[in-house]
Amino acid sequence: MLAAAVPVTAAGARPLATPGVTSTEIKIGSSVPLSGEAAIAGNVARGIDAYFKYVNAKGGVFGRKLKFVYLDDGYDPGRAVNNTIRLVQQEQVFAMFSSLGTSNNLAVRKLLNDAKVPQLYVSSGATTFGRDYKKYPWTIGYIPPYSEEGAVYGQYVVKNIKKPKIAVLYQDDDYGRDLYAGLRRGLGKKAGAIVSKVAYDPTSADVQPQVTQLKASKANVFMIFAFGKFSLQAFNAVSRLGWKPQIFVNDVSSASALMSIVPQNAANGSISIVFGKDPAAPGWRRDKGIRLFQSILRQYGADIGSRDLQDGYYTAGMATAYTLVDTLKKAGKNLTRDGVMRVATHLTEKNNPFVLPGIVIHTTSTSRFPLTQVKLQRWSAKSWHPFGKLLSIKP
Repeated sequence: MLAAAVPVTAAGARPLATPGVTSTEIKIGSSVPLSGEAAIAGNVARGIDAYFKYVNAKGGVFGRKLKFVYLDDGYDPGRAVNNTIRLVQQEQVFAMFSSLGTSNNLAVRKLLNDAKVPQLYVSSGATTFGRDYKKYPWTIGYIPPYSEEGAVYGQYVVKNIKKPKIAVLYQDDDYGRDLYAGLRRGLGKKAGAIVSKVAYDPTSADVQPQVTQLKASKANVFMIFAFGKFSLQAFNAVSRLGWKPQIFVNDVSSASALMSIVPQNAANGSISIVFGKDPAAPGWRRDKGIRLFQSILRQYGADIGSRDLQDGYYTAGMATAYTLVDTLKKAGKNLTRDGVMRVATHLTEKNNPFVLPGIVIHTTSTSRFPLTQVKLQRWSAKSWHPFGKLLSIKP
């Protein structure tokens, strides 16, 4: 239990100081996969860490340095619970921030809300993190909601693909189910075009047999709503089977660092959404935001190689970190957990250098989806190429 994390006062005693906040430091916690099938996404936390060090070198937030403590959960909800209890009770963090994974964040949400510990900018697009704020007022998401992402793909299919026959591979949790439900909604009257769907257990070893099953449906469209190694396996199976569908790959598995290592005969022509600047995309090579990202990573990242400077997971981490620093600054010098939640739910951020131009990161007390603008992008010649205009995907 996290009850010990709640400040308690005796009659007539002065209130205890806000946990994780001193005159010189703000301690922030996170639980992320640094090992296991989703380890590549651990670079989100490493990007955050580098950005915080950059902010610290410039004086921190009102003179307080940001201390970021992130622990490996291997993408396992049980380990995420243990990490979160340790971070709140032993490390006494001010807030949990950008913990990664739908099931992992769901596993700790009630604990954190019961203890009134902010669960800030969750690194999951599961709709529940923005929708169910009345029950969980201390929780807020960050990335575009999966349900609306799925709807974008469905709408694209309706407008652009004649006689679609759609196969869907999706993770059997709120992440995959949100994407699938959104796809059906986006297809509308053409939802019957889904000819085959398979849900996989995120603890399973391999999804290539499921892809073989989906190919047998003779689908000409394949939705990969899978994460980490499962997305890699899906592309590998498509290549091995000689299948030639139009592929849609969900955002969290679309990083160039991942797409560039799958068989390119399967990857080419794939479509996804994008909201952050991709350091591997040719169009951003001279961009000020990407140059800032690479400068920060070179100076403050640990064991950085040339590939890391092209890794969008790092950039995604910096985008989120920028928003948290913005939130902490707006919360003022007298930093409290209540105060930071008020700011996080009344945010208008127009100048985040790591997201696409024109995107406004915006929340209100009743609209807790910070990122609701995206573009479509297509993979070719080992890089993503955005196309079309910004789309609004506000739930």
